[in-house]
Amino acid sequence: MRNHTQQRGFTLIELVVVITILGILAAFALPRFAALEGQARLTATQSLAGSLRSAAALTHSAWLAQGDPSAATVTMEGQVINLANGYPNAATIQNALVDFTGFGVAVGATAVFNKQTPAGVSIPNCLATYTPAAAASAPTVTVTTNGC
Repeated sequence: MRNHTQQRGFTLIELVVVITILGILAAFALPRFAALEGQARLTATQSLAGSLRSAAALTHSAWLAQGDPSAATVTMEGQVINLANGYPNAATIQNALVDFTGFGVAVGATAVFNKQTPAGVSIPNCLATYTPAAAASAPTVTVTTNGC
């Protein structure tokens, strides 16, 4: 009987081969993960546009339920929402939203919700725009995503 000890472990060549394979896999995976960031911004912007449409519809429903067509405001969950033709105006549409984290809001004749980086920098052409309702029509929400 031979009495010798067996050493266990990986050889240097085996380790180099594994590291090389991991490097090749990482080279293919990295661009896919980078593309996911843009897709996430696009999806967040489209989701906010849907939230704006829903908030406008819910506010309009609350206004109709009041039964007073001359009412200029609606209160939803403690938030006062000023109305234009029975729908939220541009200045208070964000009060009808539960959350729009990750977006900056610029209010004028319209309310523009611009997607922002985690550092708070607006991303150009990645936004949802709320245009208040004109007489006898619903508000419009447009989405610009060619910069996401």
